[in-house]
Amino acid sequence: MSSFKKSVLPNGVRVVTEQHAYSRSVSIGVWVLTGTRDEAEEDIGLSHFVEHLVFKGTKTRNAYQIAKSLESLGGDLNAYTTREYTNYHCLVLKEDWKIGLEVLSDLVCNMDLSKKDFELEKKVILQEIAMSDDTPEDLVYDYFFENVYKNHPLGRQILGKSETIEKMTQKRVNQFYKHFYQGKNLIISAAGPVDHDQFVIQCQKLFRTRKKFTAKVTRRAPRWKISRKIYQKEMEQAHILLGLPATSFKDKYRFEAFILNSLLGGGMTSRLYQAVREKQGLAYSVFSSINTNMDSANISVYAGTDASNVKKVIGIVATELQKIKKNGFKKSDLDLFKTQVRGQLLMGSDDIENRMSSLGVNEMVFEHYRAVETVISEIEEVSVKSMNEYIKKYFDLNKISVILMGPDLNKHKTWLNEFDFTK
Repeated sequence: MSSFKKSVLPNGVRVVTEQHAYSRSVSIGVWVLTGTRDEAEEDIGLSHFVEHLVFKGTKTRNAYQIAKSLESLGGDLNAYTTREYTNYHCLVLKEDWKIGLEVLSDLVCNMDLSKKDFELEKKVILQEIAMSDDTPEDLVYDYFFENVYKNHPLGRQILGKSETIEKMTQKRVNQFYKHFYQGKNLIISAAGPVDHDQFVIQCQKLFRTRKKFTAKVTRRAPRWKISRKIYQKEMEQAHILLGLPATSFKDKYRFEAFILNSLLGGGMTSRLYQAVREKQGLAYSVFSSINTNMDSANISVYAGTDASNVKKVIGIVATELQKIKKNGFKKSDLDLFKTQVRGQLLMGSDDIENRMSSLGVNEMVFEHYRAVETVISEIEEVSVKSMNEYIKKYFDLNKISVILMGPDLNKHKTWLNEFDFTK
């Protein structure tokens, strides 16, 4: 059994917990509701840069002491940045939850950088950007977002650009940190054998310096841009990424989108895995994924193959997409993939790190708790009728964008531009 509770501190910081009495560990996250899409043009990469810099030093710990604080207890401390938020999180034994929370609060409230550490970490970020440029699976997604969300903040690379990072000043970093790491822009979530009232008391003590803060709503929904682009690069494989718009976090058809994604390329039983890999042996890696934001989303299909097979792979993918569009969803498909999604959710609910993350995301998106049982019941309500309504409304093959990256691909430019995914 688990029980959920929520409190709001006087400064607006939200605290959400879910008790799992039989777990030996506690997962805690601090969510900063600012991401890459909230940055100014000259600040691209700033959210991610700050995420790195807080680990370089606080008013009470240097970088080594931060790393040692939880590792010495067998715990784990980490962070990540997305286009819409930054998350700092830890996993510790249940008896060490106060230490875990204190370390997270130190990162979020007490960053204290030397000029030397600032410059050193800037070099690290530049190396990370260079490494990403050498990682085809990452790079092709960056190109995809850049093109389908062209001239929109969602199209930006989370890591930033080399030129914006190089120009970044310590003063600007401190301004950003002091402005956004405050009040209502923060959510603290915890899952495990933790008493909510005790947890709130500690949060009040550790986050009392945070000011009341209400972020100005500056986000605008993106417009989908249909794009067909080839990036000629000398590498072993050709990388294919294509996609089309889907449903946002709050759309009534969001679960239909998840089930369609499972059918399309969510596992070894999916249409694309069977058609491209099992029957033709044309790719080791082929899958689809759904990328969801507050106000938009997309379903994308990725395949890595030999450059000589690009046309054939795209043709097979197009055929599978056309079958879905033409034939809709059958009850047998719905039963299989609805059960698959349901099973994944239920198994994920046994993982307290997943629960901590779900608590934070639900508070961020809906501002209220969504029990696993509630989500399951909504999935159970998905019908053949609602699936086909989703396909009719959102699964528009005229809007498919395609990114090709790899060797010897420019010869396909005319063919790609003229290729019709609807026939």
